[in-house]
Amino acid sequence: MKIQNKKWSDEQFYAVRKEVLATWPTGKDVEDLEACIAYAKEVPADKNFAVVLEEADKAGKTLAQPRAGVATIAGHIELMQFLQDVGGADLLPSTIDSYTRQNRYENCQEGIEESLQQGRSMLNGFPVVNHGVAGCRQVYEAVKKPLEARHGTPDARLLSEIIHASGWTSNEGGAISYNIPYSKNVPLEKTILDWQYCDRLAGIYEEHGVKINREPFGPLTGTLVPPSMSGAVAIIEALLAAEQGVKNITVGYGQCGNQIQDIASIKVLKALTNKYLTDKGYNDCYVTTVFHQWMGGFPADEAQAYGVISNASVTAALAKATKVIVKTTHEAIGIPTKEANANGIKNTKMTLQLLEDQAAPDSKELSAEMDLIEKEIICIVEAVYQAGNGDLAQGIIEGFKAGILDIPFAPSQFNPGKMLPARDNLGAVRYLDFGNIPFTKEIKDLNHAKLQERADFEGRPIGFAMCVDDIYAVGDGHLIGRPHQENK
Repeated sequence: MKIQNKKWSDEQFYAVRKEVLATWPTGKDVEDLEACIAYAKEVPADKNFAVVLEEADKAGKTLAQPRAGVATIAGHIELMQFLQDVGGADLLPSTIDSYTRQNRYENCQEGIEESLQQGRSMLNGFPVVNHGVAGCRQVYEAVKKPLEARHGTPDARLLSEIIHASGWTSNEGGAISYNIPYSKNVPLEKTILDWQYCDRLAGIYEEHGVKINREPFGPLTGTLVPPSMSGAVAIIEALLAAEQGVKNITVGYGQCGNQIQDIASIKVLKALTNKYLTDKGYNDCYVTTVFHQWMGGFPADEAQAYGVISNASVTAALAKATKVIVKTTHEAIGIPTKEANANGIKNTKMTLQLLEDQAAPDSKELSAEMDLIEKEIICIVEAVYQAGNGDLAQGIIEGFKAGILDIPFAPSQFNPGKMLPARDNLGAVRYLDFGNIPFTKEIKDLNHAKLQERADFEGRPIGFAMCVDDIYAVGDGHLIGRPHQENK
């Protein structure tokens, strides 16, 4: 069957659904889809992710959401309540464990049992599929804020069924963003189909009066991803979701570090997502944005780490992102304690509150950056459509083969890996090596000129060393990886 960006028929969806629900015993919990939808209809507005995001967007308010998850139901409830009550989180996550992300449910079960024996979590997240609807509803009923599944799962079909049936009204991920940065051997043909299923499921809930939020994963590999590449992927995944009936979409972006570029990226991403959705006939979608705090290396020192968190919070507030994903001071160490996680939220919310009445002023620098990012995104997205002869799903597959889509430092064998980024002299992320990305000469010249300014300042040629130095810079307390940084 040739994969197309075409809304699934009921016959196709329900035929595949039988296979999905049979993959693990908890699939029987969601066999009666009407009953699942009826439960979700009872979710009040203040616990519905889509509704809360829309209200925040209309009010110009930025919400704070952490990342967190542990193995057992009781432990996860305790963690969620702590982040809600002590941290003051506006939105709650449920970070899913690595075994679930790879559909290794037998290993999950072993991890749950070992966690109960040890009295601490032996998994790095909450195993949704193993706990099933009964366990996930316990979590939903124990908290006061909306819940979202945050994971990294190429095949999230059963996971999606269980969370939505449990009152969790947001699901993160997409065919590109939860495949190329996370997996080595999963073909795009498979993840496109699997995420079309997840999106069609959300669309069915929408058609029955339940608002469901869908969030493509913006940061991708989280390391020097040029804003136009992450933006193009977000828009593409938003269009795929809308075709299946998704109405509430949050497009994301991972902080790069140059404040003007970061603010420009959020503004352009929202505007272009709305434009593409409208141009392609999806006129009833509501678009919000998420800003991910720094996803790269963190300083191990707690005070310095708070500086990184606060800096990101300022940018999120000035960009008027709808929500910000909060990091902790334990990023360089490992999985954070609930106290460290709560403190990260409080730090972020204090910064957001101080800046709630402020926004980034217009400037020629901001306008120029927005113009460049917009032109780059349009080049990429239009080339993807052309590669697929007008079909977006085929365009994704052919686009990666041709190098139109190319995500830096991704593990997937289906990623070209020819494009390389580096920072310019002000810390904005530029294209060091374009690979086969089909930019215009004007765009290429602009990127080269920006990098040449840095090369001249540092007294070295434009080259791969810049990229390597930039990867490690923030962990050492700098944004730009200058040569001999310690002497400056």
